[in-house]
Amino acid sequence: MFTVSESEAEAIRQAFHDRGEWSAVVELRRLFPVFANNPEALRCVRAIAGWHPLPDPAGPPPKVTQLRRRKPAEPQP
Repeated sequence: MFTVSESEAEAIRQAFHDRGEWSAVVELRRLFPVFANNPEALRCVRAIAGWHPLPDPAGPPPKVTQLRRRKPAEPQP
């Protein structure tokens, strides 16, 4: 297990999109020398390349739908 910062992930994604997945493997292994084999590094690169940045927590609040109460049922005659 390892932790990837947003700047490291961006460098890996940039290499992936500009030069291909093997260049991203090289970038990952440069940043994290713990990877000894390419297949494991390639699996991690593919996962990192698929990440999307999280939305800004200070952004607009989620939309809330107001519910209306139902009228009470009228008694049956």
